[in-house]
Amino acid sequence: MSIRHGLLALLERGPRYGSQLRTEFESRTGSTWPLNVGQVYTTLSRLERDGMVVQDGEDDAGHALYSITDDGRSELLSWFGTPVDRSNPPRDELAIKLAMAVGAPGVDIRAVIQAQRHHTLKAMQEYTRLKAQALTAAPANRDDVAWLLVVEQLIFQAEAEARWLDHCESRLVRLAEAAATEPEARPGRAAAARGTARAAAEARPRTGH
Repeated sequence: MSIRHGLLALLERGPRYGSQLRTEFESRTGSTWPLNVGQVYTTLSRLERDGMVVQDGEDDAGHALYSITDDGRSELLSWFGTPVDRSNPPRDELAIKLAMAVGAPGVDIRAVIQAQRHHTLKAMQEYTRLKAQALTAAPANRDDVAWLLVVEQLIFQAEAEARWLDHCESRLVRLAEAAATEPEARPGRAAAARGTARAAAEARPRTGH
């Protein structure tokens, strides 16, 4: 998430002070990624150092105002015009957890998947509820529309994660079944593999979206 560019986008609408920027940022994103005032002012200091914002007097209450510069506008336009880089994705804790759980002694990876699926579906239901509330209120301004875009992205992301978890479980079942049918598999190993496959199949919940 680029707090830096988010603040520049808000400053493009006119001079703002720190806590005002935080409030408007959270309004645009439905507080999905809350900021604290310290983060805002640290980012503003860096932007000022880089020549992208300048202090622009004070408001009637004595708050220091910041304005975007021409360099800041150029940076903002470049950000809007450049695709988000997916060639170097951020670390995903869930993917790392499942990768490490495969073959880990004493870890029931099926239980790990089941627990995560339950959490993911619950989150998706909450996001869907928030979207329904927003639509019932009839989006009236750009902040409302911006929040709808954010919550819909969260819904799609949760749906994709649930499908991926189903895929992970299916793959583990197939691997267990393949291991059980290997000619060189020892009887004890084959029985354990069949038990893993059967348990995974029986425990998989029926989920409808």
